[in-house]
Amino acid sequence: MNNRLNTKDLITTGIFTAIYIVIFFACGMLGYIPILLVFLPLICPIVTGIPFMLFLTKVKKFGMVTIMGFIVGLVMFLTGHTFVPAITGLVFGLAADLIFRAGNYQSFKNSVLGYGVFSMFIIGAMIPMWVMRDSYFAHMSSSMGTEYVTTVMALTPDWMLFALVIVAFIAGIIGAFLGKSVLEKHFKRAGIA
Repeated sequence: MNNRLNTKDLITTGIFTAIYIVIFFACGMLGYIPILLVFLPLICPIVTGIPFMLFLTKVKKFGMVTIMGFIVGLVMFLTGHTFVPAITGLVFGLAADLIFRAGNYQSFKNSVLGYGVFSMFIIGAMIPMWVMRDSYFAHMSSSMGTEYVTTVMALTPDWMLFALVIVAFIAGIIGAFLGKSVLEKHFKRAGIA
């Protein structure tokens, strides 16, 4: 079996990445409510678990998940985030790809663990709240207003970054189970998966 990515693999990755991005950004719109901005690492991985688990039924070669992670992070950068999501998308995408490959892209246990790891890439969008705090919130204040920024700053003490990494991982595991359930209930019956 040829393990190199071919045109069909890249097209499949592109289609599912586009679907993932649309759903991810739709969830991200909840961030206009300050308290929900902090909960995006919980919300997004659960909801995007459905298209991601469907994507995994098509993934049989190393690199497809890495490409998806990098493209999602790159799109985040191109739409106004810092460059950090592109890096975390690549790093966590690669780590997830290695986990999926270790399970030969067939193991449900590896699928759950891998998606939990993949989901942690969202932290890249939030790291600037702690690492570049002053400049990040000054920029945010110009577009969202001081009341919004004051609320978000109060919700993001130093320890919150580490808590959100764990939350994103756990939400990814929940999202994988939700995705698997929807996959079996609807997509397999419809002949899609």
